[in-house]
Amino acid sequence: MVANQARSRRLALNLTQKTLAQRSGVSLAVIKQFEHTGKIAFHSLLKLALVLDCLDDFEALFTQPHTEKVISLDDLLNESTRQRGRE
Repeated sequence: MVANQARSRRLALNLTQKTLAQRSGVSLAVIKQFEHTGKIAFHSLLKLALVLDCLDDFEALFTQPHTEKVISLDDLLNESTRQRGRE
């Protein structure tokens, strides 16, 4: 769970919830709620990640998978597909 990882990172950096709130600009109440429930607005999560030095981890969420073969839309549409199964 992301909240557990964020809490572990905060503790590893020897930060209190209050200090994290001050450095990130995210309210103490939001941080407490996040660590308890795992719910947080994305922009607040990004602010916490910046202070916790984890912002680069978000880049992996939006990378394109590497494909071996590039297929055009025309090729996909023109591919013949089976109309019936075997008997």
